[in-house]
Amino acid sequence: MPEKSELGEVAVHTDMNKQDMALRIRDGAGYIAALDQSGGSTPTALATYGISPTAYSSDSEMFALMHAMRSRIMTSPAFSSNQVLGAILFDRTMDAEIAGVSVPTYLWQERGIVPFVKIDEGLSPLVDGVQLMRPMPKLPALLARAVERGVYGTKARSVIHSANAIGISSIVDQQISVAEKVLKSGLVPILEPEVSVSSDDKSEAEIILRDKLLESLTRYFGSENIILKLTLPDTVNFYKDLSSIACVDRVVALSGGYSLKEACQKLALNDTMIASFSRALLDRLRVDQSDEEFDAALQDVSDQIYAASVKKIYA
Repeated sequence: MPEKSELGEVAVHTDMNKQDMALRIRDGAGYIAALDQSGGSTPTALATYGISPTAYSSDSEMFALMHAMRSRIMTSPAFSSNQVLGAILFDRTMDAEIAGVSVPTYLWQERGIVPFVKIDEGLSPLVDGVQLMRPMPKLPALLARAVERGVYGTKARSVIHSANAIGISSIVDQQISVAEKVLKSGLVPILEPEVSVSSDDKSEAEIILRDKLLESLTRYFGSENIILKLTLPDTVNFYKDLSSIACVDRVVALSGGYSLKEACQKLALNDTMIASFSRALLDRLRVDQSDEEFDAALQDVSDQIYAASVKKIYA
């Protein structure tokens, strides 16, 4: 067991890591990569990558293939802190290793990329035009593991399908409740109340969501810090007021089913948003690409997402 002085040094080192991570997320130029496909979305992600369901016969084999794909991304020279600020991980990925060290340790110490973990357990059935998060009985244990592994923050997703004020209010209340638990554990929460891009009344839903967030965030979060992950809005700079709230470190955008080009075009118009893309980041990667082809494809996509995030002209 370390001596007390050594324990003190470990604590100071941990605090410094967190301060460095916070500075990078709040002030860094770049985007947050979403590599957090869970059990339900993994088959689709693997199929897009070129691995059909016939290639695996169990969940463990499926997740092993997915980890190999994610490892290929995270070890690629194109996945660099020059452009990538952070990465959101599936909890199985957080518990796995790359090059003999835990994935969060590898990301931060080897690549300078801040690790986050997805904590929700999927979506509940549709009620009042929204899908709340399912109950999370494993959350305390997951948060404890995340802290132990040096993770900086979390992400929790729920989905808004229509402009129902009751449902959207429930979404925001639940997101805040979960975020409070995350903050108490010492981690920084990403709140993701996604508005479906296929909603018939998306603009109206965004108005209700923005107003509810403006009303609620300062009431619940004082000196504590959070991140918002929101669907790219129909109205340019619609969420700009949220970025100026003291507790909001960043407002990041999900691609939400838009193509890479459309997502980047929309993102470039929104001054205070940076990307946190998943599907748009991964769609051009294939298992049968050579390392050179894979790295070139990832670099091309990363260049476009970075350019849109830092508001360079996107063509």
